[in-house]
Amino acid sequence: MRRVSARPAHLTASIAIAGAPVSFGAFEVTVGVDPHVPDAITVLDAVQRAGYAGIDLGPPGYLGDGRELSDRLQRRGLYLAGGYIAMPFSESNRMPSALDELARLLDIFDGVNGQAPNPPRATLADAGSDARRRTPGRAHDDPSLMLDQAGWTRFADGVARAAALVRRRGYEPTFHHHGASYVETPEEIGEMLARTDVGLCLDTGHLIIGGGDPHQALSDWAARINHLHLKDVRRAVIDGVIAREGVMIDFWREGAFCPLGEGDLDIDAILRAIRDRGFRGWLVVEQDMLPRPDVSPDRAARDQQKNREYLRVRDL
Repeated sequence: MRRVSARPAHLTASIAIAGAPVSFGAFEVTVGVDPHVPDAITVLDAVQRAGYAGIDLGPPGYLGDGRELSDRLQRRGLYLAGGYIAMPFSESNRMPSALDELARLLDIFDGVNGQAPNPPRATLADAGSDARRRTPGRAHDDPSLMLDQAGWTRFADGVARAAALVRRRGYEPTFHHHGASYVETPEEIGEMLARTDVGLCLDTGHLIIGGGDPHQALSDWAARINHLHLKDVRRAVIDGVIAREGVMIDFWREGAFCPLGEGDLDIDAILRAIRDRGFRGWLVVEQDMLPRPDVSPDRAARDQQKNREYLRVRDL
């Protein structure tokens, strides 16, 4: 993919800032399902106007396919930060088809991979189970929801197979812990790190859902963090959904994630920590939400401009 020769001012040598379709309500749960999801051009233009260096892929095909995607990114001076894929790592019989999906994701990377300061990350996540999807945020207090030893052995084998495919294709994987999956709690994240050699995509919002502390995570897992999804959270919303035994969509519907600096996380301390620990890679700003028919996509665009400005005045 051809690029202009000059590096945009919003790129640094070590940390590059990306936006994400999920901040506009476009992700796996909504695309192709919710008629109020904004179109790709609206999202791409908003991310460009806000001054982001890149954008996460969102569901494959949402931002465009093949040359169309490449051209859309190039015209806006945007790079691809990564692409998310949930895989049934602990279910060996389902892994072959999941690996085929991963290969198709990497095909997309190949089609847009220009001279970005940080290459796109293949962002692996666990697909969970019906039981885990019904119980987000509750495994921290109920170990019976976690994988047993045989399950962890199958899980580690599945991750190894996926990581090997990613590396053969010239990319480096990262693992995204996620609510309602088998890698949600700090204990489960630690087990995943002990059993695999992949990097960690630290998601500050999903870690709160899982009962963790982002500040502690940045200390404990600094050497493994190679991708960052930065969210601010409203703890009262998260605690309320967990207390009444809600599901993942309730966190999004009720506004658990908010503009940077308006929630309960010390975002400035998180930014200091990633600098102090020499983080190098993509920092993807995410403010997960569901589209609302009574709210214009312009509202999401304004929020993402505010988020980018929040980081810009902190020299990011």
